Amino acid sequence: MNINREDDDDDYPMQGSQDGGYYRGDSQAANDDEGGHSDSTEGHDEDDEIYEGEYQGIPRAESGKGSLAGGPGSVKAGAQQFTDIGVSEAERRKDQEELAQQYETILQECGHGKFQWTLYFVLGLALMADGVEIFVVGFVLPSAEKDMCLSEPNKSMLGLIVYFGMMVGAFLWGALADRIGRRQSLLISLSINSVFSFFSSFVQGYSTFLFCRLLSGVGIGGSIPIVFSYYSEFLSQEKRGEHLSWLCMFWMIGGIYASAMAWAIIPHYGWSFQMGSAYQFHSWRVFVLVCAFPCVAAIAALSAMPESPRFYLENGKHDEGWMILKQVHDTNMRAKGCPEKVFSVTTIKTVKQMDELFKSGLPSFLYQKLCFLVRMLQIRNNILACFSPEYKRTTFMLMAVWFTMSFSYYGLTVWFPDMIKYIQKQEYESRTKTFTKERVEHVTFNFTLENQIHREGHYFNDKFLNLKMKSMVFEDSVFEECYFEDITSTHTFFRNCTFVASLFYNTDLFKYRFVDCKLVNSTFLHNKEGCILDFSDDFNNAYMIYFVNFLGTLAVLPGNIVSALLMDKIGRLRMLAGSSVISCISCFFLMFGNSESGMIALLCLFGGISIASWNALDVITVELYPSDKRTTAFGFLNALCKLAAVLGISIFQSFVGITKAIPILFAAGALAAGSFLATKLPETRGQVLQ
Repeated sequence: MNINREDDDDDYPMQGSQDGGYYRGDSQAANDDEGGHSDSTEGHDEDDEIYEGEYQGIPRAESGKGSLAGGPGSVKAGAQQFTDIGVSEAERRKDQEELAQQYETILQECGHGKFQWTLYFVLGLALMADGVEIFVVGFVLPSAEKDMCLSEPNKSMLGLIVYFGMMVGAFLWGALADRIGRRQSLLISLSINSVFSFFSSFVQGYSTFLFCRLLSGVGIGGSIPIVFSYYSEFLSQEKRGEHLSWLCMFWMIGGIYASAMAWAIIPHYGWSFQMGSAYQFHSWRVFVLVCAFPCVAAIAALSAMPESPRFYLENGKHDEGWMILKQVHDTNMRAKGCPEKVFSVTTIKTVKQMDELFKSGLPSFLYQKLCFLVRMLQIRNNILACFSPEYKRTTFMLMAVWFTMSFSYYGLTVWFPDMIKYIQKQEYESRTKTFTKERVEHVTFNFTLENQIHREGHYFNDKFLNLKMKSMVFEDSVFEECYFEDITSTHTFFRNCTFVASLFYNTDLFKYRFVDCKLVNSTFLHNKEGCILDFSDDFNNAYMIYFVNFLGTLAVLPGNIVSALLMDKIGRLRMLAGSSVISCISCFFLMFGNSESGMIALLCLFGGISIASWNALDVITVELYPSDKRTTAFGFLNALCKLAAVLGISIFQSFVGITKAIPILFAAGALAAGSFLATKLPETRGQVLQ
């Protein structure tokens, strides 16, 4: 049966023999056996006849050469091989250029279909795990600080530790992914994240919890640089911008998942158990455990996916790359109902490797040692190559754009909830009731006392039983023969008060709550154990943290959709610069956010606009670097992003309750600078993947 190329419903041109023998020519296709295709005819018949579509391996040019290892001139030959390393760089560059063009043509033949969509959801789970990791500590902090007796500095460190971990992880796994493979690096990084996320839900001490969250961050830090590079190498140029933008939606899904799980789990304080006073497992630990599920699911799904064929070809592994591309082609063709279409590629250009220069001239044991050294050297060279004359300008421009966007985005997204919390606190304090010179005798208080100030009062033979004191202040008052039992207090103080013949039994009224007070014949019995800290209910904490973050994360959905639909139409630079400019302008509306609902609306507006910038930046970063340096460069820039996030969060938080002007000016200035520098980057729309 002759295969009619005009009947193919893919719009790619079929290459003939003029392409250097990379494809089967039309004349060969015309002589194909009846019924020959990639799937149904693959294998051998009774006479061991080879059918079309069966891959027999491509003979290597050096296959006919005898081994020189251990020969009389092996040392001399090895030395000669080392002198050729400089010359080989030009050959490698030429090989890479030829491979880039041919690889794009092969992806056109493979089409876009079931395989890419399967990989989309698998890598989406890994990106979702990254989105979850950002929110975990912030959601559990109000509960974890009570269990672990955290001071303010400890709380701040716990909030930032995940960013430090992700900074290290992005740099580490990005560099390794260019040497050991995208899939393998991603599997290792996700495994580290899942293991230490699991451990962090059970450990009791602050130090061990901090250590586990740090290593969890190191693991998940590899997700973003590897996922985008990995997926881009299965996408043709006309699909790349759109589908990488669709992939970004999983980061949003991760935030929504974390918010929903926190809302559903953490308030259920009954979901807990304890073994004596040494071990406690409360509901927030259940939440930490549940947040590891996307990462575990990503590991399971990724185990069934192949390595990037572009990585194999860039590292001289022709047969492995060919087999994966054939798998992509056949999977897509079967899903489209065209299983008879044959993968016509027979030979793919591979890039000459540095270790090949001396492989044939050295004993095997010495070659193995040198291979390791060469790989370490290649990692170092990849990092330095990002600052070589060819890429130096691009790298510095991208560093500035990544830094300014991260500084403003993370700074503002943390500043927003803190400002909402400050507004709630001001509103709460405005409802404070004040009582002066009251005299209370023989009264039993067994109900909650909240948000009150009592001055110059006299309390005689009164009982305070089984109650909560929230934001209570007693000043210049006298308590005579009073009895306090089972008291739980937050933000409660006694200032310049006198206690005469009073008894405190099973209360958390520790000494620091008595400021300049006199205690005459008064006794404290069985004080409650716990943290000697002030803990409030954070003024409707669950609503503020979970619901606001849920809305802020959901608000990026329109921006994700718009950026995905327009990325390949208007280009990466217009999307990046335009979104940054609009985000910069939206910052000035923050001046008018004087209410809780107003701040929530502005948070949603800023998030919905700025997400398009992030999507465009991810795409352009992938496309500006060659395959052998792609994840290294992306990892370095993403590490810089996390450093900027730490600085932005620390600086912006310091101005909460002081002034709005400085955070707004910082954010607007950073976004303006980033949008200007973005216009100086080269446009990558319509280009083959380097």
